[in-house]
Amino acid sequence: MSVNVIRKNIFFQPDSKRIITRFFFINEARSIKIISRILSLPENQQKETLGQVLRGYAKRHRSIVDTFERHFNRLTACFEVLKIDPASLTQVQKLLIGSYFTMEYSIEAAAFFNPSIVEDLDQTQLASGEKRIILSFRATGEGHVSSIVFRSAIIDKDLNIKLEHVGNMLDKPIRIKNHRYHKKSFLKKLHEMHCTQGPIYDVISDKFTDTFTYEELKRYVEETRRETTLDQEGQVLLQEVMWLASSHYEMTFSLDTSISERVIFPIADTEKRGIEDARFVKFQEDDGSIMYYATYTAYDGVTILPKLLITDDFYHFKVLPFHGEIAQNKGIALFPRKVNGKYAMLCRMDGENNYIAFSDTINVWREPAKLMQTPQHPWEFVQLGNCGSPLETSDGWLVITHGVGPMREYVLGASLYDLNNPEQEIGRMTLPLLSPNDKEREGYVPNVVYSCGSMIHNDHLILPYAMSDHASTYATIAINELINEIKISARGY
Repeated sequence: MSVNVIRKNIFFQPDSKRIITRFFFINEARSIKIISRILSLPENQQKETLGQVLRGYAKRHRSIVDTFERHFNRLTACFEVLKIDPASLTQVQKLLIGSYFTMEYSIEAAAFFNPSIVEDLDQTQLASGEKRIILSFRATGEGHVSSIVFRSAIIDKDLNIKLEHVGNMLDKPIRIKNHRYHKKSFLKKLHEMHCTQGPIYDVISDKFTDTFTYEELKRYVEETRRETTLDQEGQVLLQEVMWLASSHYEMTFSLDTSISERVIFPIADTEKRGIEDARFVKFQEDDGSIMYYATYTAYDGVTILPKLLITDDFYHFKVLPFHGEIAQNKGIALFPRKVNGKYAMLCRMDGENNYIAFSDTINVWREPAKLMQTPQHPWEFVQLGNCGSPLETSDGWLVITHGVGPMREYVLGASLYDLNNPEQEIGRMTLPLLSPNDKEREGYVPNVVYSCGSMIHNDHLILPYAMSDHASTYATIAINELINEIKISARGY
């Protein structure tokens, strides 16, 4: 018996016209030369040049003038070298200088993939059988830097997804650093990151008060650099201290943005090479309230750091790093509610097998993870992983998995776990649920189908998935048919 998988004829493609602004900075010496050249222009030429910039770019961005001002304000060190008081410059000069330190970035030019899907809190003004949903994607642009983007849509009674209008004035959030760190937990996380202890560790840890802010931490690090002779080990440690500290922040989007215009672009040093594979889940708290969580991987070009994204409205987001054993690898996914009074998380501790972990705290995971699934079938011999948060059914927790087999081909599978004892596998499919077809196998990374989250609607699994790390689509599968197939496979038929 095989499961009837209906591939839908809708594709989410990368769009090079989706652009944001980024701060453009080469180095201080070059920047000082650029500023000097701008200020040497006659006043009328400064006005003329700024006018040309505004004509060319004002319609492409939301308040480009505010962007120029923000980027101008980031050049304080250059003005100190030039011995120029920024306040003495005219508004035209400030904006023109800011424009030279601004660039456009096409966030989706390379790829639009690894989707997840959740039910929107707003379910008003819908027809019978419809549901409003939020899709998230990993968007990748120049330099393979990844960000998180969103689409709002309605899925109808016939399981067809209809995208709502996609805004074209993309906006990044305002960054707010207001986290207060606790010395004990901060030092423990440094240990987990395998930071070597040495003389500099003792110096910096002695400076820490019981609690401290990001700005206080920066001062401790700067004092340590001035007061001590740093060897390579000490330099790395101080880099790791700042790297870890920048992992806590909050961000808020303007209320006049549509969800398709909000871009969560790398902000912290831990994320400078990308934000990868956000697995969103609509989480029901013990009191019945709803919170949206997303686990994702921050990458700085060398090290990965799993993080947690928290929101209840998709306007304001809080970001926290994970602490504990599970924070060592990619692909962690939170259950949509507590299990037996604890948060539960799917994870892959060793890059090969599926594990489950439990915790009393959403981002601190000290209890040892338990092995729940190892490769069993040929299409999963290389490794197993999850494709998003488990889905609760009356028969058990339904987990969509990915398996890697010959030729590093990624396929999707499905497993079922006991509701009250989710480390207990009821069964898994003998054959893949979905494998890349001829159309899906060609792309940036060939022979890969992958998902970061699915949902159940009208008794069907709605499964968005990426095609070879380039574009995305979705498929539908009857839940009863899928679960029956898993049970049959468990009996060895």
